[in-house]
Amino acid sequence: MKESAKNHPIHENHTHKHSIACGHTKIRHGDHIDYVHNGHLHHEHSGHWDECKIPITHSNPDVCHALSCGCLHEESCGHEKVPHGDHMDYLVNGRLHHVHGEHCDDHGPVELVTTLY
Repeated sequence: MKESAKNHPIHENHTHKHSIACGHTKIRHGDHIDYVHNGHLHHEHSGHWDECKIPITHSNPDVCHALSCGCLHEESCGHEKVPHGDHMDYLVNGRLHHVHGEHCDDHGPVELVTTLY
C-alpha cells in the first residue's frame, strides 16, 4: 500500500469493482460507503481504492465494555473483520466486537447499508 498526495492509504492492484450490488458488506462512513473486503474497508476515490478504517469516536470507542456475545471470534467464525482505530474488530449484527481476554468489548454500532431487490 502507498499513501496518496492527500495522505490516505491506497489499496494498490485492487481489481474487484465494488458496487452497491457486488455482494460485499457495505458500511456508511461519513459521506460515503465503505466495502468490507478481506479485513479491509475500501472506498473508491479518484480512480483508486482508499483503505479506510472506523475512527475511534464517542459512538465507536476503544474501551473495555464487556459483553457476552457467545463467539470466540476466530478466523473461521463467519464474522467479518473491520479496521477500527489501531486494531481489528469483528462485525456482529451491526456492532463492532473486540476480543479482549476472555470476553468481547462492545465498540459500538456501524450503519450497514442494505439494498432491496
